[in-house]
Amino acid sequence: MSKLVLETEGETFVIVKRRFEASPEAVYRAHMEPELIQQWMLGPDGWTMPVCVNDARPGGKLRYEWADGKGGGFYLTGEILELDPPHRIVHVERMHLPDPTPDNHIVTTFTPDGSGTLMTMRMTLPDAETRKMMLGSGMEHGMEASYERLERVSGWSGAA
Repeated sequence: MSKLVLETEGETFVIVKRRFEASPEAVYRAHMEPELIQQWMLGPDGWTMPVCVNDARPGGKLRYEWADGKGGGFYLTGEILELDPPHRIVHVERMHLPDPTPDNHIVTTFTPDGSGTLMTMRMTLPDAETRKMMLGSGMEHGMEASYERLERVSGWSGAA
């Protein structure tokens, strides 16, 4: 069963929540350090991330490239707008499938929650149609597969 909770709000917002049995500092680092990101942010099994650029500063660029091992893949580009370590990341991203999707503005927070961290990701999409397309892609399954992998590779005991 998925530990990820996905909610919608209004016509353009998607809110993703997930609890990790780790400190906010550890979960924040896992979202910012390229060497860590490449170990877990892979989606379904069989995918790799041969390119991971995360220039962790306001104005810094993002570029993540995924490959399925069969000649297919896609990539994401974006910019970091604000950082408040280890509490908050604000960035904008677009997927290239191969054409770029409209900008997705994302605010991710890491809040202490008992012995762990509640991560809340609030995505702001340009319109209802873009949100519908994104939700129809099955993104939550790839996200949860990645978060389960994060728990395994990090040695965290799991989410409560």
